[in-house]
Amino acid sequence: MSCVPPPVSPATSPRPAPGRPRFRAALLAAPLLAALLGAGPAQAAPAPAVCAAPGPATPTGQQWQAEPPLTIEAATYTATLNTTCGPLTLELDGAAAPRTVNSFAFLAGQRYFDHTACHRITTDGIFVLQCGDPTASGTGGPGYRFPDENLAGAVYPAGTVAMANAGPGTNGSQFFLVYRDSQLPPNYTPFGRVTAGLELLNGIAAAGVLGGGGDGAPAVPVVLDNVVVAKG
Repeated sequence: MSCVPPPVSPATSPRPAPGRPRFRAALLAAPLLAALLGAGPAQAAPAPAVCAAPGPATPTGQQWQAEPPLTIEAATYTATLNTTCGPLTLELDGAAAPRTVNSFAFLAGQRYFDHTACHRITTDGIFVLQCGDPTASGTGGPGYRFPDENLAGAVYPAGTVAMANAGPGTNGSQFFLVYRDSQLPPNYTPFGRVTAGLELLNGIAAAGVLGGGGDGAPAVPVVLDNVVVAKG
């Protein structure tokens, strides 16, 4: 069901063409400028992540007929994603994207994300790790869908947490974590940011894509052992 852009297909995970970063000329000129100013050497590339082998437990794959009732407040929430590669901490914006944060918190509380694999890493163009599908196929979801939120002026810098989808109004359980600035169109509900663990995401990306290429399953398997959401 849910996929990250572009392009978007309701049935299959897309294979996006490489994006064209903004300010390309400035980015290309940056190394020369740094040299002229006597800057130090460029920062070393991140080391590939070292992850534990996933345990034998499997996702519940539970399904619901309708979006859960709105129970969260218009407040900030913290989510901890305990993965086989290490923990990630997210700050979720319940004021800007209440239905999205409400659904995420509901699914976490139901242990829906437990033992699910992050099934997709992109290392060319949009720079995201995609998670939240209990089938690890790119088409799974919780059985319900809900509308997009917080799209006006949406941008996707490194650290953004946003919903994957298969078109407008098709949000479910799949989400993605942006590890480098991504030039995505404002079609994917941003609902939080990574506050700890961005270096871990870059390490997962540094390990590459299984079988090569720039888009596919992570070469180092990444599994969510559990996800915990709390207010504040």
